[in-house]
Amino acid sequence: MSLKLALPLAIAAASISGQSLAADYTFSFAHVLIEDTPNGKAALAFKKEVEENSDGRISINVLPAAQVGGDVEIIEQIQMGLVDIGIPPTATLGNFEPRLQILDLPFLISTYDDMEAVLDGDVGREILDTLEDDGMHAFNFWGAGFRHMTNNVRAIESPEDLDAIRMRTMQAPIIISTYENYGANATAMAFTEVYNGLQQGVVEGQENPLANIYTMRFHEVQDYLSLTSHAYHAYAAVMNKDAWESLPEDLQQVMLEAFDNGRDASRQMTLEDEEVIMSEIKDEIAINEISDEARQAFVEASMPVHKDYEDVVTPELLHKVYDVVGIEY
Repeated sequence: MSLKLALPLAIAAASISGQSLAADYTFSFAHVLIEDTPNGKAALAFKKEVEENSDGRISINVLPAAQVGGDVEIIEQIQMGLVDIGIPPTATLGNFEPRLQILDLPFLISTYDDMEAVLDGDVGREILDTLEDDGMHAFNFWGAGFRHMTNNVRAIESPEDLDAIRMRTMQAPIIISTYENYGANATAMAFTEVYNGLQQGVVEGQENPLANIYTMRFHEVQDYLSLTSHAYHAYAAVMNKDAWESLPEDLQQVMLEAFDNGRDASRQMTLEDEEVIMSEIKDEIAINEISDEARQAFVEASMPVHKDYEDVVTPELLHKVYDVVGIEY
């Protein structure tokens, strides 16, 4: 039998025997990150796990590097069902659900233990559940590490050092307010435009986790890196609500396990990468840590921002986080 004849017969036989040659569900997974970042790699690991553990009944099409737009556009497309899955930053999601902004309050979460206690506990689940009314089902928080500040003016060792520096921020009111409170000139700019903005002097500084600073080569166009660890850069793993509810229970379980493994992988790879990144860039950019005294000064300088946004994120939710991390109120 010729190959031309054998192939159609094999397909027909598979169809008759009830075997599906195509996935029952095909979902798009969009994000703005380069695939070589921890979360970019975790997204590919998620795809592989889902496709294997669903026996091919689910197919995941990963769209990295802002192929379908920035974080705001991706969120909007998830709500409309044009994109199924995403891992947008909580700061950007705060434009759609104000309570999500709580995780970007400056110096609220400043240790890894506090991050896990808040994000993976009851408070984190309560925060994620706020997205249900926005057409999204949220699973957990993937992570890219703590955010730090870079700039071309001076080393940041106190809140006063930020005075008049033109800082790029995400399109997030709470982060813009934070830098304005420190005396900086905050400018919202899409992630993909930051390198050129820094290179051309449109902005003088920015904030990001080490993985993003390194993969986007920001250290090439910045003179100072200050390890402020002022906020944990969390990505909320979300899915279009209707798409999620379309899955039978057994496939939902496959997705749940893959989302949890994706979260763990993103955080572990981030920690491993940060050690390598520090050794790679130490000769290209001046790196400084802030003292305990300076950190306390930052905490005190940040309290007006906490107060300004207390009613936005709700006092109840803010006080629950304070209780977990040990902040008195």
